[in-house]
Amino acid sequence: MTADAREPARTPDGRYVIIDGRRWRATDPAVPEDVAARLRSHLMAARRAVAAARRAQDTAAERTARDRVHTAKVALGERGTPWWDQQESERRARWSDALAALDDHGERDTGET
Repeated sequence: MTADAREPARTPDGRYVIIDGRRWRATDPAVPEDVAARLRSHLMAARRAVAAARRAQDTAAERTARDRVHTAKVALGERGTPWWDQQESERRARWSDALAALDDHGERDTGET
């Protein structure tokens, strides 16, 4: 961690964070903070759903939850095509489309419309 305990160390190019000596792809810095916060919220909810599905030994629910985790990670730029290899329009579409899909999934889960 850096001097700011909330921020992990980064590689000099800023593309990766270092956590416990392991290198992980950093979140795309172009994702607006409000969007990134919503995506992180979806990510954490999906991770909780994975854990619940595993406890219940519900393989279908686990697969669905893992797909949501993957969608959020791709939207954040942490998986899929590296954000530094994408055009600005591709980056924006990546997080916008994923957020719409995740928001829609959340509405179906809660019965909201």
